[in-house]
Amino acid sequence: MATKRDTQLSPLAIVTYGAVALWLIIAAFPFLWTFWGSFKVQADFFSKADWTNALYGVNTVRETGGAFTGQGYEGAWVKEEFWKNAINSTVVVFFTVTISLTFGTLGGYALARSGFRYAFWILFAALVFRAMPHITLVSGYLLPFFEWNIWGIKPTTIIVLVAINQPFTLWMLHSFFLNIPKDMDESAMVDGCTRFQAFRYVIIPVMWPGVITTGLFSFLLAYNDFAVTAMLLSEENETIIPAINSFLGSDQVEGSIMFAVAAVVSVTAPLLVLVLFFQRQIVSGLTAGAVKG
Repeated sequence: MATKRDTQLSPLAIVTYGAVALWLIIAAFPFLWTFWGSFKVQADFFSKADWTNALYGVNTVRETGGAFTGQGYEGAWVKEEFWKNAINSTVVVFFTVTISLTFGTLGGYALARSGFRYAFWILFAALVFRAMPHITLVSGYLLPFFEWNIWGIKPTTIIVLVAINQPFTLWMLHSFFLNIPKDMDESAMVDGCTRFQAFRYVIIPVMWPGVITTGLFSFLLAYNDFAVTAMLLSEENETIIPAINSFLGSDQVEGSIMFAVAAVVSVTAPLLVLVLFFQRQIVSGLTAGAVKG
């Protein structure tokens, strides 16, 4: 039976919990503030006269008759047809992640089980390629893409994103495969499996946390990319991040800032749901990659 002394928190525990709570509030505040402001008009959310207008919606009440309005979401998704950009992003992200994981899983397994020194140099070259700025890599693709008349379409962008993302998937999955004992492969092949059957039926089921973790990072790279998609996609094939940037306008074109705010909330919410849904697999995968099997 727990005593009163056992249930009391030590000063260190109180400070630790307080620091964690403060950090969570600070980390979540930007999204919560943007979410709240997405239901206001621009005069309130970007008010220079009184920042409390963003809280109470003084101008929102005056313009719309209520303290909250969905004009930003309606303008982004209906007027500006942001749903088309969301579909474009879905296509680009799906194929980028699928191709990256397919080649990354096969390549990572082959390099992890290879006894030759060239495996090290392949991984080293991949690391150098991954460290280069994306804008540097994209600029080299532009001329041939224009000459071959394949600029502006989604397949071209998918190929470039896969090329940029592949070194990361190779390195990450390679480290996961290293932590799986070779005895598992060898035992499966002794029982009659081919190398690929051992890989498919024995190794991959053990590797799922690592594959999910790597897939999530690949998803984030393709989902949040701006440099590649802005330079390689035409306006009709534009993905969500360049589209949000276009809502902001420029010196020559007046932007629709509240459309951008609503779109930012719309594209951030799925990320939060995704991370919450896969949090156990992500933690398990990162742990598996850090602990020697």
